[in-house]
Amino acid sequence: MIDQLLDLVERIQIQPTALLDIGLTALLIYGLFSLIQGTRAVRLVVGAILLLVVYVAAQAFELRLLSGIMETGAVVGLLALVVIFQPELRRALERIGRVGSLGWVFGNAHQRDSQRVPAVLARTAVTLAAGRIGALIVVERETGLQDTAEAGVMVHADLSPELLHSIFTPHAALHDGAVIVRGERIVAAGVVLPLSETSVHRERFGTRHRAAIGITEQTDALAIVVSEESGSVSLVERGRILRNMDEERLRNALTALLRSTDGLGRAAVSRAVGRGSWDRGSRLRRLRSRRAAAARIAGEAGSGGQSAGGPAGTPRPTAASPASGGPASHLE
Repeated sequence: MIDQLLDLVERIQIQPTALLDIGLTALLIYGLFSLIQGTRAVRLVVGAILLLVVYVAAQAFELRLLSGIMETGAVVGLLALVVIFQPELRRALERIGRVGSLGWVFGNAHQRDSQRVPAVLARTAVTLAAGRIGALIVVERETGLQDTAEAGVMVHADLSPELLHSIFTPHAALHDGAVIVRGERIVAAGVVLPLSETSVHRERFGTRHRAAIGITEQTDALAIVVSEESGSVSLVERGRILRNMDEERLRNALTALLRSTDGLGRAAVSRAVGRGSWDRGSRLRRLRSRRAAAARIAGEAGSGGQSAGGPAGTPRPTAASPASGGPASHLE
């Protein structure tokens, strides 16, 4: 038995070049999956694998018609994919062309970005809020925003507080739209974002907040909103809102979220910012229910007061009116 094992080991001769070949191939596959992680191309890869399995089964069972159709469709499909996924391909080639794109081999190549970018954005947002200047800044993560950026004005400039101030200055040509930031670059300005269509968001938030919720619901991007009306700063991630941020809390939250390509959970970010809680649709639905109940009770009390001889036509404050300090619908 031992002699047979020794004979088998002697027959298996692994050359160093073979090990190098296997290692490089595994590294290439890992790098490709890292490039498409978090993008819509992931579903494409899953679909391609399923089609490959079907093709292999068709070949095994000699289904010539199905095999021929799939072979012809593969050629047309490859050409169509180049057109459909052009933004993703461009972004992947840009990452490969940058020296920092090898960070998945040599460590976190974006560590400097994760320190400087949050500091610049936090300081700028707080300064704009102090001057009651409205702003909407979208920070790209793994999901490419090239299609969205091209709907605005392409800038391709270095990220700086001075440039952000110039863009969001009232009456400037691009101050009404959003700014898209990729790494340490401002990609585009004056971008029109999709609005969240949730009914409770339409009631509770203004246009900037709804745009921030909409883009973060559809992608993994981060959004910073500066309210022109209240002068408050909010951070939006995956449709969740962290409101009334100061510079330190905003910087810590951005740093925590940008360090992970998959994002962190509510608890991790809450620990990073020290205090505060995420505001999402469930809380807003409860708030809307309380407002409706308070309005109904106030209406019944008003009807009772008039029937008891109280002055008719006297307005009574409800939970949604300014007199009670409730949130009103606004554009911020």
